Amino acid sequence: MRSIIFIFFMLSTLSTLVEAKESTCYGTTSKGRLDNGIALPFSGSNYVGYSRISSLAGRTNVHSQVHSIIVNAYKTLEVELPAKVFKYAETGFEDGGQFKPHKTHRNGLSVDFMTPVVNQSGKSSHLPTHPLNKFGYNIEFNSDGKYEEYTIDYIALAAHIVALHKEAVSQGVDLWRVIFDPKLQPELFKTTYGPYLKKHIQFSKKPSWVRHDEHYHVDFVIPCKEFKS
Repeated sequence: MRSIIFIFFMLSTLSTLVEAKESTCYGTTSKGRLDNGIALPFSGSNYVGYSRISSLAGRTNVHSQVHSIIVNAYKTLEVELPAKVFKYAETGFEDGGQFKPHKTHRNGLSVDFMTPVVNQSGKSSHLPTHPLNKFGYNIEFNSDGKYEEYTIDYIALAAHIVALHKEAVSQGVDLWRVIFDPKLQPELFKTTYGPYLKKHIQFSKKPSWVRHDEHYHVDFVIPCKEFKS
């Protein structure tokens, strides 16, 4: 029994040490790297990762401060919108660098989040993410924000962006930009969070090389060291 308790203690201590390490980013999101990236937890009370396979493959690592911002924002939403659930997607490798097929995600400051949705009953749900739909990245919403039985939950989406921004600011950093399909953005500004988004968040104004409707891309602003390739 004592051996089991000791092993549990050691594992808990190791986990705490891993979470406590600080990351160092270099360069930019499109030309940079990362030291000591930290993997996001696969799940929490109101969120989950897009793929356990990809998580095990090391594709969900971020800068330590981005990790803190994301987890704390989810905690805020747990209180603010307890009926809503969220799902994050691609982030980057532990040591950053090229992250195919993305053009960015190289220094731990870029994160993709799957678009929040409600089902036919109006209940907050997760978009399906599996190998057959490229872990959700092949999903296409129509102009009404619908895909099969799912409809974009603009309230949850807007609330999440606001929570990320407020948490980032509270930690002395910021959000650089949010990339989300420009044709769908007007619905965000119709929510109660609209005025805040218009004042504080820089959204993409032109279509990206991929549509960004089934997911939204967030870049954080954290001081990085010079990148020398």
